[in-house]
Amino acid sequence: MIVDDDPLITETLSYFLSRDFDILVADSRVECINRLRDTTVPPQLALIDLGLPPLPHRPDEGYALISSLLAHSPGMKIVVLSGQNEEASGRHARTLGATEFVAKPADPEHLRQILLKVLSFDNAEPAASLPSIHQVECRLIGASPPILKVREQARQYANSPFPVLIEGGSGSGKEIVASCCLHQMSERRDSPFFALNCAAISPMLVEPTLFGYAKGAFTGAAANKSGYFEDAGNGTLFLDEIGELPLDLQPKLLRVLENGEFQRVGETQQRLSHARVITATNRDLRQEVREGRFRADLYHRLSVFSITVPALRDMGEDKRLLLDHYRAIYAQQSGQSPFSLSVEAETRWMDYNFPGNVRELRNIVIRLTTKYPGQSVSAAELEAELDSQAIELSPSRSPSNDPVELIDTALHHLQQRRDFSLDDTLHLWEEAYIEAAQRLTQGNLSQAAKLLGINRTTLYSRIETLARMKSQGSH
Repeated sequence: MIVDDDPLITETLSYFLSRDFDILVADSRVECINRLRDTTVPPQLALIDLGLPPLPHRPDEGYALISSLLAHSPGMKIVVLSGQNEEASGRHARTLGATEFVAKPADPEHLRQILLKVLSFDNAEPAASLPSIHQVECRLIGASPPILKVREQARQYANSPFPVLIEGGSGSGKEIVASCCLHQMSERRDSPFFALNCAAISPMLVEPTLFGYAKGAFTGAAANKSGYFEDAGNGTLFLDEIGELPLDLQPKLLRVLENGEFQRVGETQQRLSHARVITATNRDLRQEVREGRFRADLYHRLSVFSITVPALRDMGEDKRLLLDHYRAIYAQQSGQSPFSLSVEAETRWMDYNFPGNVRELRNIVIRLTTKYPGQSVSAAELEAELDSQAIELSPSRSPSNDPVELIDTALHHLQQRRDFSLDDTLHLWEEAYIEAAQRLTQGNLSQAAKLLGINRTTLYSRIETLARMKSQGSH
């Protein structure tokens, strides 16, 4: 899938890359998602520009597209085409889940080699690493207290028939908890496991996909078709991004959860589901309930049990365990010797917060395996792969609301800097909070504005002002 609003780029790349790939083309995020929903098998690769309509001079649509693509197909490899002066944007794109970024203008042959190399790495764990049900937890790498808690909760809840709500950030591994822990550790392990991402399917198709439909129920319904609740049988149905479920469908899901009853679209016959339902979200569903976007009764029914998958920044030494794990896997896949980290680079690795969680860590390991096989990676070489502008405040460094503490901080700052500028400092903090809000909302400016306590037009105005100041060299 090539996504770029410049037809010269899409036509040129489509012609050149068609020798090795089947090509789909879109010129916007909306068109891309619509095309994906019309495909039976999603593309393995996506090559996307960050500057897309309606904001072609900002990376927001590109950021949102990365999140949408990975929501639709978590295994998709994403390569970003970035302008020469957009290195910071490219780094943040990788934090969101992109595997690599390439500067424009790109040599087509160089780009082809990168795409083929990216495709050669398999996201899935080797089958040999899951030889038996007793070793299924090896997919949850780590020995930190948060991971141990997840393992214990999964063990407790696996055989229960009641729903489980899995919460956690993007890229943290929620589907692994659902499939490899809750399902595989249960007595349902020999029954089907069906997964539906509610953010990756048109709202019009959610109901027939879940419940099935009768012949003639709508245009294109040429035959009777069962849905996931029937096909799952006595197995597990995993509904990812449950916060995206349309409000008008929420009562129907609630009914299935309460008594197992549902109807195919276009039928009056009652059917009965025996599937166990597991859901996941990276949203705060309690906040969604308070704001009227999610039913309170459905939330309470889904969260009979809940599991919070920890952010990688909270997993301590597990960062090193995950490095060793993926380094060995991708060295084996590439047929090359694994890289190592210098002492300084390893210190930086442990200090980095990995805002993109395990998915970001895995992609960094892929890039280092490709660039430095059998070599020692320096701190500077590692830094080039990190999102250095990511805000990494620990609790002890969080901004305080205590006026005395704020004054003490200001005193210290003024004493340490002779070239202090109040305007520059305020602008830097404003820029940092705006960037943080956009990252937390995956580039959704309306949600970012709400998070910052301002309206959307004010946020647009401040972004434009800061960009203008940057171009003028104000700070």
